[in-house]
Amino acid sequence: MTHRVLITGALHPRALEILRAAPDIAVDYHPDLPYPDIVERIGEYHALLTRSETRVTREIIDRGRKLKVIARAAVGIGDIDVEYATERGVLVVNTPGKNTNSAAELTFALLLALVRNLVPAHLHMCALGWDRHRFAGRELAGKTIGIVGLGNVGHRVARFARAFDMTVLACDPYIADEVFEMHGARKVDLARLLAESDVVTLHVPKTPETTGMIGAREIARMKRGAIVLNTSRGGIVEEAALLAALRAGHVAGAGIDTWAVEPPKENPFRDLPNVVMTPHIGASTEEAQRRIAETVSEQVIRALRDEVVDFPVNMPRLKVLTSPRVKTYTVLAEKLGRFAVQALDFNPRHVQMVYRGELNREEGLLLRRAFLKGFLGHASDEAVTFVNAEAKAAARGLRVEEADDPAFKDYQSALKVIVADHERTFAIGGVVFGEGNYRLSLIDRFAFEVVPDGHILMMVNRDQPGVIGRVGTILGEHGVNISEFELSRNRRGGEAMALIRVDEPVDNAVLDELRALPFIVALRRIEV
Repeated sequence: MTHRVLITGALHPRALEILRAAPDIAVDYHPDLPYPDIVERIGEYHALLTRSETRVTREIIDRGRKLKVIARAAVGIGDIDVEYATERGVLVVNTPGKNTNSAAELTFALLLALVRNLVPAHLHMCALGWDRHRFAGRELAGKTIGIVGLGNVGHRVARFARAFDMTVLACDPYIADEVFEMHGARKVDLARLLAESDVVTLHVPKTPETTGMIGAREIARMKRGAIVLNTSRGGIVEEAALLAALRAGHVAGAGIDTWAVEPPKENPFRDLPNVVMTPHIGASTEEAQRRIAETVSEQVIRALRDEVVDFPVNMPRLKVLTSPRVKTYTVLAEKLGRFAVQALDFNPRHVQMVYRGELNREEGLLLRRAFLKGFLGHASDEAVTFVNAEAKAAARGLRVEEADDPAFKDYQSALKVIVADHERTFAIGGVVFGEGNYRLSLIDRFAFEVVPDGHILMMVNRDQPGVIGRVGTILGEHGVNISEFELSRNRRGGEAMALIRVDEPVDNAVLDELRALPFIVALRRIEV
């Protein structure tokens, strides 16, 4: 299948290079495509890759009947209707952390320009002036910087500030105390930060909580002569309140990279010599744009291939997403789901995920969704994704529970899933020995070590001589080549189960011939 990708923002050429090298990806590159044109075209695309200039609305998502992924080549997703994308089963990804250094460096560039009056001095020189005393500035050493938001950019700003011998205060209710200590920042609340800082710099995402968080009241609490920097998101600082404080002299200077309306329709800050402005260029370095391009293109390819992505927006961002073990078990979990739904002869109402050995429930969110994606997606006309798998399960009345089995010692880690209705149960389990090295290790009471890929026949038979030979003969007579044949039995003379991997699908006529054998109890064709 060829996946079509619409790109509506200017990207580093590396993104196009990666996408066009993928044999199953077709790219249409239209930077700065107007909104009405996106609405008109989006219906034929599987992925929409955007920059912050593109609003991704409910209308676009509705029109994008084939959409599987919306990718933002940036951090900010405030103008993407993420909630509606989730409802429609569309995955949203972004590229956090790729412009961390660039944004932190710009923060200090704005700060240095302000304290050393670089812009007025430059303009003075352009007019052939030479008044050295007019542009006397201030040093940063010994000053206090207050960092609101100690995330990716904020903690790097703290590092730079320490290099300038500044005292670092920070406010972030979502960061553990040890992170403050790690970055040499003293943890304070917002009120104390505003009151004690010579420089206040904002590094928070734009949310209902942070929008307008620095307004007239907060600015009034600042030291007279403080400097305000905003390289995070427009609207975090109320621009009218900041403008009034600059004009009144309460705030000595401001460095602004992000704006409530971009581009600003009117810009009264342009008349103030103590303001340094940039047009949202925090990520605008060659290095950052290349990192963003590589990341977003790889995420789009993975998402379209139903593989695990590293930066999902509308899934919880847990540490498990960066755990190599969980990434490999996610692939296995989806395979187990696809296998299980084809092996069942009843409609289950309950699923229990059992995390064995070192695998545990803390790592289970993605594994649970992966199993449900495989289980529900196999026979569904609607797209089942990591985003909507749990909602689809709930809509089907499928209850999901989890349990840990740390006493399990057969393997270092393993995954077992038990599905049941009111009377019957079916268990399936697997193990991962390394990336790409998956094994199906358990079906009900039978133990195996089979690669869960390709075309598989699951056969239950009476344990008696001649079974393997007769089944192999029939398959051979019909030109079906066996790549793996593994037999497991519960007791001698009881029942046995065989998992037979073959090179091509087995047609119904051959299956009927096999089912007619007197020792066959059950036979199912599985495609994983």
